[in-house]
Amino acid sequence: MSAEGPEQRPERAKFREMKEGTAEDWALIAGHFREFAGGVAGRVLEHLRLLDGDFGGFPVDRLEHSLQTATRAYRDGRDEQYVVMALLHDIGDTLGSFNHPDVAAAIIKPFVREQLHWICQQHGHFQGYYYFHYLGIDRETREQFRGSPNFEACAEFCEKYDQASFDPDYQSEPLEFFEPMVHRVMARPLATLYSMDDPDAAEAAE
Repeated sequence: MSAEGPEQRPERAKFREMKEGTAEDWALIAGHFREFAGGVAGRVLEHLRLLDGDFGGFPVDRLEHSLQTATRAYRDGRDEQYVVMALLHDIGDTLGSFNHPDVAAAIIKPFVREQLHWICQQHGHFQGYYYFHYLGIDRETREQFRGSPNFEACAEFCEKYDQASFDPDYQSEPLEFFEPMVHRVMARPLATLYSMDDPDAAEAAE
């Protein structure tokens, strides 16, 4: 493996500790961040494809379940934020086997309204209503959220779209159908810790 020459090496910040950083260092890093952040939708879709062929004992694989959930929501007239949430709600299965809703919710949080983030984060409790009792778990765990203004919306998501989407004969839309929606929804965050005053920051993500 050949050494990386100065002409190939991208410019990098000079500090060894963050407290040594300069305005020039952070301007350089911010430029790289904007370019990298602009590709988040593509990386999310690439990770979603890891669910292809992963059945885990279910009648359909996890990607098909995601596609069915999103397709049902789309055909029911839901808006793009909702459909993208439905598509990505189980994307955490690969890395968050014990807390997959939290993983998915963290991914979509900057890009969707608060109710959709809440539905994604809590859907595991609500989905459990349909099967927890077969595993010796309290199926009424969702009741802890009964006072939430999002309770009925989450219950509806699970009833109409999530729990219903394990049908091997259902004709769901392919992932390519949803890709433009994912790119549009994730083009610009609604809220983020890393907001910058540079007006080009949001444009670079589009």
